[in-house]
Amino acid sequence: MTDSVTRSADPAPATASSETTPPSSEPAREATPIPAFDAERRATELAILDALRSVVDPEIGMNVVELALIKQIILGEDGAEIKMILTTPFCPYAGSLIAQVKEAAESVIERPVKITLLAERWDPRDAGLMW
Repeated sequence: MTDSVTRSADPAPATASSETTPPSSEPAREATPIPAFDAERRATELAILDALRSVVDPEIGMNVVELALIKQIILGEDGAEIKMILTTPFCPYAGSLIAQVKEAAESVIERPVKITLLAERWDPRDAGLMW
């Protein structure tokens, strides 16, 4: 009987993590929490999209937002970048559309905006157009 009492009094075995992890001399650093949603940033993105609705493709007669030509808006400390596509690879109005997108976006954030053309092909179905 004393034998079973002695066994139950033994300390609990150490866990594998405490045996394999050497003690660290550095204090534990807490990760800076990243907000799941930044309301101010989203409001700025929506304001830019609103301004871009004034940029109309002259051949189709619809704006670049409705046509789903704007693929991404990246806001930075010193400026922004807008990634977009064109309706056709050799769009005759490409220069004008790019300049208008840049001007409209800069009117909202009052910082430099870089326009990047993506090689992605435009699909009318992305804009809800079915011909």
